[in-house]
Amino acid sequence: MKKFYVIGTLILALIGLRAWDPFPVESVRLKTFDYFISTLPYVGDENILLVDIDDDSLQQLGQWPWPREVFCRLLGPGVTGFSVLFPEEDRFGGDKNLAKCIEENAVVVSAAASNATSAGKPPHVGTSSIGEDPKPFLFSYSGVLNNVDPIEKAAIGNGITSTAPEVDNLVRRLPLVFNINDTLYPSFGIEVLRAATGARSYALKTKETGIEALRVRGMPPIVPDSNARIWAAWNTKFTRISAKDYAEKRLEYPITLLGVTARGAATLVATPDGLKAPHEIQASAISTLLQGNNIARPDWAEGAEIFALAGILALIGILAFNLYFSIPALVVAIAGSVGYASYTFTNSYTLLDPSYIVFASFVTWAVASFVSFYGQFKLRQQIKKQFEHYLDPGMVAKLQKNPELLKLGGERKDMTFLFCDIRGFTPISEGYKDNPEGLVELINRFLTNQTDIILQYGGTIDKYMGDCIMAFWNAPIDNPNHAEDAVNAALHMRLELAELNNVLQHEGGIQINTGIGINTGPCIVGNMGSSSRFDYSVIGDAVNLASRLEGQCKEFNTDLIISEFTAELALFDYKKLGEVTVKGKNELVKIYTIPKISLDIETYSYYNT
Repeated sequence: MKKFYVIGTLILALIGLRAWDPFPVESVRLKTFDYFISTLPYVGDENILLVDIDDDSLQQLGQWPWPREVFCRLLGPGVTGFSVLFPEEDRFGGDKNLAKCIEENAVVVSAAASNATSAGKPPHVGTSSIGEDPKPFLFSYSGVLNNVDPIEKAAIGNGITSTAPEVDNLVRRLPLVFNINDTLYPSFGIEVLRAATGARSYALKTKETGIEALRVRGMPPIVPDSNARIWAAWNTKFTRISAKDYAEKRLEYPITLLGVTARGAATLVATPDGLKAPHEIQASAISTLLQGNNIARPDWAEGAEIFALAGILALIGILAFNLYFSIPALVVAIAGSVGYASYTFTNSYTLLDPSYIVFASFVTWAVASFVSFYGQFKLRQQIKKQFEHYLDPGMVAKLQKNPELLKLGGERKDMTFLFCDIRGFTPISEGYKDNPEGLVELINRFLTNQTDIILQYGGTIDKYMGDCIMAFWNAPIDNPNHAEDAVNAALHMRLELAELNNVLQHEGGIQINTGIGINTGPCIVGNMGSSSRFDYSVIGDAVNLASRLEGQCKEFNTDLIISEFTAELALFDYKKLGEVTVKGKNELVKIYTIPKISLDIETYSYYNT
């Protein structure tokens, strides 16, 4: 009965977590939706042309911002959308000329919603509202940053380019309408689409739970979410052209969107499809509506998912105590939820979330299985306690379940190795011939001193060989900076050894000198040994070379030797020592050191840069 109480409590907690919907849960759900949307086949859009103000355009047409007359050369034969703001008067007086060019063409300009600006100029086209007041459901701002008056008045439309990132700061849903200082403003994309269709206004239908539909004459009703957002489908391949080329040869497209992509000048926005400029994002919104990919997450989805979650978890919780039924139940729950969500999206572009059901099903199954196996484990322990004094150990073992053996073997990885050994240890040990305990204490102090630094820099101690330390980086935890961390550790070991030597000098005049060898290369790392006795270690030529470099410290009269393979990955102020031959091979290896400047703690900042 106790185990059912535990599982019941767990199921209620998992359901409560889904209803609470914290950031990790929502974030995973959004990533799942990203995957579904990414499965849409790529299509070409012959209605939209993207004109990029890129690096080549700035190089040929001049530095940013451009004089106004340049933009006159970028107006297409169809509807042109300027995803470029002109908030300040042109110092060369080009606003009127650009306004005249805009009047002679069909141009929609953009604006940016902001809480740091005043109300701004009203939109060119009004929006009628049917049903409830839509403003409480819309993204609201106190003001908007418009273009200068001549340009604003000359355009046939004005739309907001602002976006609404999700909890993970990625833009997936694009608002179609904004509430700015109690006035309804269209988005830039929907305004361009309105201008292209020749519609004169919008109609917004609202119910008690939020926005229900947006109507643009000449188009089927648009069904956004309750906040007037649509899910963008990032599956459109747009025709793109550099502004420098478009200025010479204008392509004829119903819709042309102009925006900045040049490095340093572009304002890029993070999306599931990578970083995009505002005109790219608005193009995706327009294309999504034109394709009829009405991707939606209905109001009932949340409740349906929680209801299905409760039923599935209850079933798994009951069956999980029986191994023969628990695994098939888990597989069916996972496959069924993922399959149904995939089916609904493929057939109706409806977004349902299977991710939490998969997670909660597995957790429930795992905990229930643990509870069940823990009970069996206690039973096995009880059997052992009762019979170990009466039966042969082999027989007792047969009464228990055989544990899995840790598999032997390893993996091939690029790693960095460090060997550190005391130089001139024989004279030191002779001074302790009548005090072997003192020698052991000295070695332990040295090993502790140096080991702490290695561990501080993420190294793994492989073994101690008398007064020698062998350490490595990049295993068992991956470390992309393993070479740099190893060199930094060696430099810091110098400093700590100097501090230790100061103490030893005061205690008895002892001076410890070391040699350190560092090398980077491929090796095999993993569990080495027999099935009954094993050790986590490494083997390979790279290890041998590091050991040899440590032994070469005396020959090159230095305390640190670093191979060329490590030096290529870790950038420090090296001094070349020469070349050594790799044992068993004919190739020469360049070796380096890092000269000592001083041994005070201020010096370490130099090494660590």
